[in-house]
Amino acid sequence: MNHASFRRNWPADFIWGSATAAAQIEGAAHEGGKEDSIWDAFARVPGAVAGGDTPDRAVDHYHRMPEDVALMRSLGLDSYRFSTSWARVVPGGRTVNREGLDFYSRLVDELLGAGILPWLTLYHWDLPQALQEQGGWANRDTAFRFAEYADAVYAALGDRVTHWTTFNEPLCSSLIGYVGGEHAPGLNDPEAGLAAVHHQHLAHGLAVERLRGLADASGRDIRLGITLNLTNAVPNDPADPVDLEAARRIDALWNRMYLEPLLLGSYPSDLLADVREFGLDSRVLPGDLEQIAQPIDFLGVNHYHDDNVSGHPLPAGAAPSLRPTDRPGRSPFPGSEHVSMPSRGLPRTAMDWEVNPAGLTRLLVRLGAEYPNLPPLYVTENGAAYDDDVSDDGAVHDVERTGYVLDHVDAIAEAIEQGADVRGYFVWSLLDNFEWAWGYEKRFGIVRVDYDTFERTPKDSAHAFAALIAQSKRRLAATTIVG
Repeated sequence: MNHASFRRNWPADFIWGSATAAAQIEGAAHEGGKEDSIWDAFARVPGAVAGGDTPDRAVDHYHRMPEDVALMRSLGLDSYRFSTSWARVVPGGRTVNREGLDFYSRLVDELLGAGILPWLTLYHWDLPQALQEQGGWANRDTAFRFAEYADAVYAALGDRVTHWTTFNEPLCSSLIGYVGGEHAPGLNDPEAGLAAVHHQHLAHGLAVERLRGLADASGRDIRLGITLNLTNAVPNDPADPVDLEAARRIDALWNRMYLEPLLLGSYPSDLLADVREFGLDSRVLPGDLEQIAQPIDFLGVNHYHDDNVSGHPLPAGAAPSLRPTDRPGRSPFPGSEHVSMPSRGLPRTAMDWEVNPAGLTRLLVRLGAEYPNLPPLYVTENGAAYDDDVSDDGAVHDVERTGYVLDHVDAIAEAIEQGADVRGYFVWSLLDNFEWAWGYEKRFGIVRVDYDTFERTPKDSAHAFAALIAQSKRRLAATTIVG
C-alpha cells in the first residue's frame, strides 16, 4: 500500500496491538463458575439493548480462545489488550473462582507461546451484579473490593503478565452508566454517577498501590496504568463566549475530571463549581487524593472522535443524536445538560461519530504540553464501526475502516514528530462483538464474525494493519543494518 503510514519510521520499541473486552467477546455467561455481571442483568431489561441482544454467547471466545490467538499471531500483533471479568474471577463478589482464573492463565500462556505480549485490563465494565445490588460504584466499599479482586488476579497471573491497566474508560462506567442510563447499570442519578467517578478513582489508586507492592516484594517487573477515553471539546464558534463556556464544561467533565486527580492529585476547581449541587466534593475523604495520585508507568488513551460543542440549542431541523434504543435517558453531563453537539459536516461512522484524524494528533500533543509529569502514552483503542458487506468472494472490503485506521495511525506519527511520547497503538477491535447497548448491530472488528456460526474472516482492514506492522518492522530492520 502507498499510504503515508507505511513510509513512516516508527520507534524501535513501538507496540502494535489490538484490543477486546471480556463481556463483549467471551460468551459462556454462566459457565465455568461465572455469575451475572451488570451487563448480563442490564441486557435482560426490556428495551435496554438493541434487538434484545445479550452477551450470553457473544462471539464464543471462551471456547475459541486458541483459534483467536492464532489469528492474532497471523496478523503479526506485538500485544493483545484483553480484560479479565470480575464476575468470572469473583462471581457474586464473594470468593475467588479458580476455574475462572484458569481460563485467563491459559490465555496468557497461549499468548506468550505465540510471542504476543499480554496487556491486562482489570475493569472493562463488568461489575458483579451482586455488588451493584449493594450500591455498585456509588458505594465506597466497592473500591476496596476492587483492590481485593486485583490481588486475586495478580496472584494467578503476576508471574507472567507485566502490563496492567486498572480501568478502561471510567467515564463510560460512571457517567454513561449511572447518569445517562445508556450503559449498565442503566441509572439516571447524577449524584450516584459522580460518586462512581470518585470511587473508581479511589479503586485505581488502591489497586496500583497493591499491585506495585506485590511486584516489588517478589522482585517482578510491572508496568501499571489506566486507560481514559479523551476528547477535544471544540467550541462550535470559537468567537462565541457561550460556545467557549460549553467547551470548557465538557473538557472538565470528559477530560480533566479524570486526568487531574490521577496526575495532579486534585479535582479541577471549575469542575467542582459546575457540579456543586451533586455532592462530588463531599465524597472526597482525607487522604483520598493522595491515594488516587499513585505514580503510574503509562497512560492509555482511547480516542474515536472529537466533540464539537455549543452552549446553544441545536438548530431547527438538525438530526437527533443516534441512539441504540428508545429507552428514556438523560444527558450524562451533570450540571451541563444544556450543552449540544452540532454537526460540523465531517464524515461520520456508523455510530454517527465524526471522523477527524487530526484531532488525535492535537489531543496527544496537548497532553504532553499540559501535564509535565505525563507518563508515556499508548493509544489503547481507536477504530470505527461501519456497515460491512460480505462480497461474493467471501471477503469484506471495508474501505472506510481501512482508511480510518491508517489515517489515525498516521496522525499518531504526526504527534510523535511534534514531541508526543506515544509508544504503541491498539486497534479496536480485533473481533466484531457485543457492542454494549447496540448489541450486535454495530461492527467494529477488523475480523468479521458470523454470529450464527462464529466463523472468523479477516477484513481488508486486518490485512492492511498486518501489512503496516510488517512494513514497520522491515523498515526498522533496514535502518538497524544501515546504522
